Amino acid sequence: MALLKEFKEFAMRGNVIDLAVGVVIGGAFGSIVKSLVDDVIMPPIGLLIGNVDFSNLFIVLKEGTKQAGPYVSVAAAKAAGAVTLNIGLFINALVSFLIVAFAIFMLVKAINRLKREEAPAPVEATTKDCPHCLSSIPLKATRCPLCTSQLDAA
Repeated sequence: MALLKEFKEFAMRGNVIDLAVGVVIGGAFGSIVKSLVDDVIMPPIGLLIGNVDFSNLFIVLKEGTKQAGPYVSVAAAKAAGAVTLNIGLFINALVSFLIVAFAIFMLVKAINRLKREEAPAPVEATTKDCPHCLSSIPLKATRCPLCTSQLDAA
């Protein structure tokens, strides 16, 4: 029972719950970025470089046992039992990673900016020292209230 109680205290800590929420949101964000890369970013890039579909950019390392090549897609090669080097899928994953890393960098940068305390504004002096008795007197005073000395107008 002590172990169960200790686990409950651990799981209900704020940091653990925050981490769990972060993992769930991160997973959802990852799927959004994957869709952005696969469906929005890579098709125009593929079109610009000659109608290349990056998701089907691959090299056959070993022909399939069920069907000989050439294969029109990674899925067809896999179905035929071929061994492939999936360069296009790697490029998509790399672009996805760069987008996620940049988004996290911007998020951390924004959080750090919010956490950073503003430097306090310099406090303007409201008093000065009497040159005769060294007591603190208001800036606009023309005579020291302690020693009654006449002060310069400056």
